[in-house]
Amino acid sequence: MTAAFASNGRLCVGIDPHDGLLAAWGLPVSASGVRDFGLRVVEATTGAAGIVKPQVAFFERFGSAGFAALEEVIAAARAAGLLVIGDVKRGEIGSSMPGYAGAWLEVGGPLEVDALTLNPYLGVADLADTFAAAARVGKGAFVLAATSNPAGASVQAARTADGRPVSRRVLDDVADWNATTGDPFGPIGVVIGATVDLAAAGLGDVARPLPVLAPGFGHQGADTARAREIYGNLSEGVIVSESRSLLSSGPTGIAHAISERAAEVRGTL
Repeated sequence: MTAAFASNGRLCVGIDPHDGLLAAWGLPVSASGVRDFGLRVVEATTGAAGIVKPQVAFFERFGSAGFAALEEVIAAARAAGLLVIGDVKRGEIGSSMPGYAGAWLEVGGPLEVDALTLNPYLGVADLADTFAAAARVGKGAFVLAATSNPAGASVQAARTADGRPVSRRVLDDVADWNATTGDPFGPIGVVIGATVDLAAAGLGDVARPLPVLAPGFGHQGADTARAREIYGNLSEGVIVSESRSLLSSGPTGIAHAISERAAEVRGTL
């Protein structure tokens, strides 16, 4: 991971074609619109940052045509040498997860990404085979732990039987699984929003570093200049995820916005 950060930086550009953004970019609310939007974001990111994160929901709403558009965007990103995080938030019982793992992690598959987001609320243990599938082919995953949306706190801050917050239990389970790989970081990370008070959430004393996908910067208000302060001993693995603050620059301004933001992130992390 440290090598990837050194070569690509830590800025992750979200590909989130909201209807309002499509209109602002002069694109139709359709499969062709999200395709063109995604391809333009990939082009603007190439050479400036190293990671993109398509939000799958905005593509799959158009059915098979939307998935075909997503396949094109993913293929273009990977061909450009970008790392692709599929923001799919899948999470199922153990018998169903191999289907999702095959869809998103199979080498050579039409939806192949480098990592995907996972929802742990049917149990982190039921994700273990997906973790292993990712590790076998040099890929990864990010498990939702403490997200930046305010509504998530009511579940994520709830206490488990041993007194830990749910978010801490998720983080600990992921760290324990990573420890079995022998990798200092491990291939599996967590999602922790930059607007979360880590100490108050019970996440402030984590000993083992692990990858952290960090939404909440940019449009949601967190300042990357405070990233090390926010994440403490987790900051070594932080990936800064931004979408609307960059995408709102429009088709003519986004390349410059990404280049500037990538430089700022490199200067703080």
